[in-house]
Amino acid sequence: MDNSSANQTNPQNSPSEIEKLRAQLQSAQLPASLHDKALQQIDRISLTLKYGGNLAQLDITAKYIDWITSIPWDKKSEDVLDINKAKVFLDQNHYGLEAIKRRVLEYLSVLALQKQNLKAERFHAPNLFFVGLAGTGKTTFAKSIAESMGRKLVRIPFGGLSSAQDLRGQSKTSPEAEPGMIMKAIRRAGTKNPVILLDELDRCTPESRSSIMGVLIELLDPQQNAAYVDYFIDYPFDLSQCLFVATANNTNSIATAVMDRLELVQMPSYNDQDKIEIGKRFVFPRFLKESGLLPDQLKIEDGVWAKMVRPLGFEPGIRSLEREIETIVRKIAYKIVSGQGTAFTINEENMKEFVS
Repeated sequence: MDNSSANQTNPQNSPSEIEKLRAQLQSAQLPASLHDKALQQIDRISLTLKYGGNLAQLDITAKYIDWITSIPWDKKSEDVLDINKAKVFLDQNHYGLEAIKRRVLEYLSVLALQKQNLKAERFHAPNLFFVGLAGTGKTTFAKSIAESMGRKLVRIPFGGLSSAQDLRGQSKTSPEAEPGMIMKAIRRAGTKNPVILLDELDRCTPESRSSIMGVLIELLDPQQNAAYVDYFIDYPFDLSQCLFVATANNTNSIATAVMDRLELVQMPSYNDQDKIEIGKRFVFPRFLKESGLLPDQLKIEDGVWAKMVRPLGFEPGIRSLEREIETIVRKIAYKIVSGQGTAFTINEENMKEFVS
């Protein structure tokens, strides 16, 4: 419910609202002590309303019950820790970068051995930290790790993050209060053990950096994150079974204590030939598929790739190349839909018509 509904709620309807909250709580799988704590809150608000209390408090309680009953306290995905399959995923998603792929496979091997020999639920492999310029494949590696393990991937963007409360949540004393980005990510994942991508750690606002780094220290420490407390949820949640993968353009603004909890993986820049191969093998087929174009409706001749890539030589990543390919695909889609043809080939003679 929002604040406006609090002002419109009929007092005669509040008992039925209370019963709905009780039923919602009863049907959820919660830790026993949290269940009892929430039930006490419902009883307290019921008593408050009976004696003419503020209906806004009912909205706050309803919001809280909705959140705690939607969090996957015990639901987790089963890991697929097959190194050979993981290698296939990495090769499908990344061109070259053999040293980095090997680091990722070593990381997954540690998890596999822990599960096999230690029978451990809480894995303690290092938190990988991919550092490199934009477009060099940092986020894609996080996706590959989650995909190869059969885990959900949830992203928490740090770009422009201005307060530690955005991560940690706010105490439920006001109607505007809500959980932080960590618990929101867990709810989106629907499992207690997703891969959590901490994206662009270096881009949080300078004035809040120290407090945000303080939260990160707890998040990334397996001795502390087993009982992580969001200020809104106000109850420990076990994050120790999550896998954290972080990214940044550089490490200049990352606190030393945070760096101590991360294993740095430096991403290299791409040369022209790398970009051509990535464009042909990965980017072009992806945009074709996403657009709905069939493979025989659009061909790009080999000579075009070098001419597209050469002006982008200063750029370490492939973002601009992705935009070029997307533009081509979009223009061809328009021509086909508008009846100007059914199949097109981009060559060195006509490429100026399609390449911006």
